[in-house]
Amino acid sequence: MLSRYRIMWMIVMFDLPVIEKAERLAATQFQNALLDMGFEMAQFSVYMRFCSSQTQVDTYCKYVERSLPGGGKVNILQFTDKQYERIITFRGKVNQGLPKLPDQFNLF
Repeated sequence: MLSRYRIMWMIVMFDLPVIEKAERLAATQFQNALLDMGFEMAQFSVYMRFCSSQTQVDTYCKYVERSLPGGGKVNILQFTDKQYERIITFRGKVNQGLPKLPDQFNLF
């Protein structure tokens, strides 16, 4: 069984320039690259991904780095599944309860 202290989450947060057409294109390409890597949009400019290990997080950090656009700011947070279980999420004023674990683990 996988330990919730070893299973990891990644959150990529970014603020990219979108004034010029080329900037908008670069931002869209970055978002699409994140989706292609298996990230899901948590909020606009915030994407998250479940990883089975720190090694997998390190690999995806390299993939994200290769996909970075020329401008803007990108932050990558990484934390254990045990830490993630303490997240508090509201939709409007309604507490959404505990997060649901992914249905399937990636093993590779």
